[in-house]
Amino acid sequence: MKLRPCFQGQSLVRMQQGQKGFLLMNMAVTDGIDLMPPAFVDGLTDWSSTDGTPASPDYDGAANAAIVTADPDFGDCLEVQVVNDPLHLRYKGEVPVFPGGYIEVSARIKVMGGAFPSARIAAWAGDAGGAHVGGLVEAGPSNTMDTYGRVYTVKAIVGSGNRGGVDMVWGTAPVYGHFGLDLTGATGSVVRIESVEIRDVTSYFHRKMMDWVDVRDYGALGDGVTDDFDAFEAADNAAVASGRALLVSSGSYYLSRNLTLNARCRFEGTLSMPTAKRLMLTDNFALAPYIDAFGNEVEGLKRALQALFNYTDHESLDMGGLRVQLDMPIDVQAVVGNKTTFANRRVLRNGQLEASASAGWNTQTVTATASYSASDPLALTNVTGITTIPVGSLVSGTGVGREIYVTDKDNATGRITLSQPLYGAGASQSYTFKRFKYLLDFSGFDSVQRFQIEDIEFGCFGNASGILLPKDGLAWHIRDCWFTKPKDRAITSIGTGCNGMSIDSNEFLSNEYNTLVQYRSTICFNTNSNDIKVRNNRAVRFLHFGVLNGGGHIISGNHFWQGDSSVDGERSAGIVLTQKSCKTTYVGNYADNAWLELNNEHDIRANANAGSKGFGTLTVTGNIFTAGSVPPWFTYIRLAPFGNGHHIDGISVIGNTFKTIGGSVIDRIEGVDTGEGSFDFAATKALVFEGNSFDAVQTRSESPVLARLEQGVPQAGWSIDLAAQLPFGADVLGVDSVTPQGAVVNGAGAVHYNAPVASVGGTVVSVGWAEPVAGTIHIRARADLPA
Repeated sequence: MKLRPCFQGQSLVRMQQGQKGFLLMNMAVTDGIDLMPPAFVDGLTDWSSTDGTPASPDYDGAANAAIVTADPDFGDCLEVQVVNDPLHLRYKGEVPVFPGGYIEVSARIKVMGGAFPSARIAAWAGDAGGAHVGGLVEAGPSNTMDTYGRVYTVKAIVGSGNRGGVDMVWGTAPVYGHFGLDLTGATGSVVRIESVEIRDVTSYFHRKMMDWVDVRDYGALGDGVTDDFDAFEAADNAAVASGRALLVSSGSYYLSRNLTLNARCRFEGTLSMPTAKRLMLTDNFALAPYIDAFGNEVEGLKRALQALFNYTDHESLDMGGLRVQLDMPIDVQAVVGNKTTFANRRVLRNGQLEASASAGWNTQTVTATASYSASDPLALTNVTGITTIPVGSLVSGTGVGREIYVTDKDNATGRITLSQPLYGAGASQSYTFKRFKYLLDFSGFDSVQRFQIEDIEFGCFGNASGILLPKDGLAWHIRDCWFTKPKDRAITSIGTGCNGMSIDSNEFLSNEYNTLVQYRSTICFNTNSNDIKVRNNRAVRFLHFGVLNGGGHIISGNHFWQGDSSVDGERSAGIVLTQKSCKTTYVGNYADNAWLELNNEHDIRANANAGSKGFGTLTVTGNIFTAGSVPPWFTYIRLAPFGNGHHIDGISVIGNTFKTIGGSVIDRIEGVDTGEGSFDFAATKALVFEGNSFDAVQTRSESPVLARLEQGVPQAGWSIDLAAQLPFGADVLGVDSVTPQGAVVNGAGAVHYNAPVASVGGTVVSVGWAEPVAGTIHIRARADLPA
């Protein structure tokens, strides 16, 4: 006899209570009874907005409830607006509960808009006479929801006994319940609910002799040829229904279609599936079961990544601390297969990827001729041999800046899309394209958003690079990872896949530790887009720590050093900012034997015009700059203009520590590389150097600069040249004050009380008096114009 939970006052459950043997455990009690409520799409008259009792109001026609069809996660589902706190949803059917029996109530839910409520399973307990049984726990644990569009599963177990894992202990008085959920803590939100599921879980607490269902018991042959799909599906359904695990016993099982297994799986045998078909383990989704399932760690990782991008009810893939050795890159898009874009948050965590020596990591190098025009700054056209040039290749050649990559290409038209413009390329010239190989290669994706990689060691060991980002994307997080000896790059952006990326608390260990700086080529990371957060990382002896285009960056708390064993040897930039108006804060970093560089090498080189933006919107505060065994001309902060007539507008260098060690003494802390262009210092604005501390620095740069001028012989005109003190070789553009330090006296020794007149010319401040005088004054002069 198949019984459906009673509804609208019917008392079939209560009538059956008197039947002999009805209270036996799992096998006798619930076999043949369908506990599942009807779907919302079947009608909302079954669903109460209060306690679920027959006379309670329902959601049929309610202004705050509607059926949504074709939701991408749920299909048909219920959408409600939370107008009360709490908002109740109860099934009016009388779902049976029995002494010794346990049921699990669950619901899948997501927040579409508004404030974030909390969700919990809730119920109303009824006795054999239909009355409410008071004094019981009638709500499960509250689940906090904090991400729009993320699917949350809310669960609670109801049963008679006080056992571990039972959320609502009801004893023997209730014989049925009205079950559903509550939304609490906020109003105004819009929430979608897939369904309310109710299933018997008595076997969780009263185990049968075996706690598994074997796929062979449902017809699987395991001969590696026969399609065992139907047997797997039937066995999984039985395992889920009985609350047991699914056992894939010894054998080789061929599965021809996508398969979702909802039971917890245990693999003694292995699976084979077409590359495009997916195995979805919704209960024990982690790397280890996939390795067991496919009998190979690389194939297991690929299959797990494939499932991660295809909705397994899990947002993260845990590698479980396992190491996977790779002899060639993992092309993640090719592994996923059915997607070129992905926008839901996904996480890869807790493991190690190690590159073993193999020809699969060899850099592919191509030389080709192409045309370039400033009117189409992100394109190479008429590219010879374009079919041999891979997307993701590093571009080099005359007039090509650092870290410019092939973002995309069109073989039919001979056109390559570049990640950045070229500052000085000829109309037609030769280029070299180098395609590095990465442990994880996402370049096949057009866009991936909100992907997070955490607690992964990328063991490159001089064989491979680390991560190649997709062409486009948003809000990647790479944190708490180790990049050990990348061959060429740790993290590479070939387009705008780095937009909003966070690089946090990672360790970068160079493969060029014993290589002199001038011979290094490895770089930790580059970016092409805006709003990058680079925080609390540590990097050792790379050519550069980071090359960043775009603006809105926060660079803080990083420690990177780039020296070598040479005496008075060459050094390199730690951070290179290639957008001249960079809108960036550089705060609390420890830069060792490396300088901070601001340039415009990713602009098309041209002389500045009146409307062009200045070099600036850069704040450098509270950093430690140190270096040893460096020549006197070494500097910690450098500007490098491409094109002439540029100006400075908004550079603040405040409260930093500059210390040169090892017996070296440098001339000054800052400078300008004039190899590709120059500045018009008469147009300087908002240039501030103050509150810094210096050790083993010959000249201390300041702006405004405070200078002391002593005149022993009375003269009407005094002057002082401030070229040494002004940052970047700037001119004096104004004098804030001229303050006598004690009496200023004329030739007769009388005190002179008339105010002086100050004027500027180049780097010289002139002070004029009404008569020849002698004395001491302090001059406060500026290298910038008033706002």
